[in-house]
Amino acid sequence: MRSAAPMTGRPRPRAARRVRGVAAGFASAAGLMLCWIALLLPLAARAGGAELSSFEILSNDEGVTINYTADFELPRGAEEALNKAVPLYFVAEVEVFRDRWYWRDKRVASALRVWRIVFQPLTFTYRVTFGGLSQSYATRAEAFAAMRRGVDWKIADPSQIEEGGRHYVEFSFRLDTSLLPRPMQIGIGNAPDWALSVERFQRFD
Repeated sequence: MRSAAPMTGRPRPRAARRVRGVAAGFASAAGLMLCWIALLLPLAARAGGAELSSFEILSNDEGVTINYTADFELPRGAEEALNKAVPLYFVAEVEVFRDRWYWRDKRVASALRVWRIVFQPLTFTYRVTFGGLSQSYATRAEAFAAMRRGVDWKIADPSQIEEGGRHYVEFSFRLDTSLLPRPMQIGIGNAPDWALSVERFQRFD
């Protein structure tokens, strides 16, 4: 009677080849996945992306102000709607908080800006409304330039900032679909063709 071969804990040659084959397959699949991710990330950034090319907080005896520049490309769905003379709304929102170790941080100030842009087919111009004032622009680039930048935007008074306290700002710039007509909101939902937003968290002294 032949005794069974002792188990060494190492796979036999044929099994080892199978293990190496499976490992190679996983490595190949992982490599392909990484390639796809590398290709898709730029597309995702362009499709729903915006970025802040500059952002600055200034705090002095006159209060707190911010300067910013938002760079973005209009998503496809929003671009098609604008070409059909559907008004679009862009919102810049900022909140100022003070740290509190004993409770949730306190919001001490907030500010909001809303722009409305609409294409006018009869004159082939773009009208931007902000703060109750409207202005027409010959090109879309000029109209967007009026909304991209904020300069010396006062967001808090000196009395709202505690001396010696730790403060920070939460800022967002977005295409706001909640201001569109209700039927359009239902049709859009969370469609990526309408996604455009950027946020920033930053502390200041």
